Amino acid sequence: GVEMSRSKSEKIGNGGKCELSVWTRAITANSEWPDKEEFLDVIYWAKQAIGIIVGIGWGLIPLKGFIALLLFVLVNAGVTYLYFSNFQQIDEEEFGGIWELIKEGFMTSFAGFL
Repeated sequence: GVEMSRSKSEKIGNGGKCELSVWTRAITANSEWPDKEEFLDVIYWAKQAIGIIVGIGWGLIPLKGFIALLLFVLVNAGVTYLYFSNFQQIDEEEFGGIWELIKEGFMTSFAGFL
């Protein structure tokens, strides 16, 4: 029983360590991203958070209609662009160009916003 639980906790510990490194790189400027999918995952989940936060913010103001949708698109794209161009300073061509990074996870973020 003890052997079993020890190896199980070691596996969980190593998995947590791996996740921590992704999040550490996500909040550290100019991080190296050898696995392109990890960076795209960070962009995706950041957009989900932006969608929910902006949705709540616009609801509290209250901001409605076409202006609210347009501002959401601008905030979402703007924050994403600033993150990967200024904070991480990655070469967007490695990921298929600026448009690929900006549209990563956009529709699900939009659903979260609504």
